[in-house]
Amino acid sequence: MTTLWHNPKCSKSREALKLLEEKGEIFEVFKYLDTPPSREDIVALLGKLGVSARELMRTKEDLYKELGLANVIDEAKLVDALAENPKLIERPILIEENRAVIGRPVEKTIEFLG
Repeated sequence: MTTLWHNPKCSKSREALKLLEEKGEIFEVFKYLDTPPSREDIVALLGKLGVSARELMRTKEDLYKELGLANVIDEAKLVDALAENPKLIERPILIEENRAVIGRPVEKTIEFLG
């Protein structure tokens, strides 16, 4: 089953949701801002994505700048920042078993759903 880490306020996230619905996919929606993922969830997600914590971050968010994360090189501290501030998590994210993708641009979502 596919899981969509979704932020309803995000147009790209809404696009991914629409694509899943149009394809008739069976999926679940995880509103990560309402129920923040644990640190362990984020570490597992990074493994499925094959990216670093920084690559999962919304580096243009004001919060990213406010927290001074551009100067942090410790991966564990970046993971902690994501767990404590889920607003920093890039979206949308699609997860299927042991693989995942950040659905930006939307073509990545289309390719993932193949």
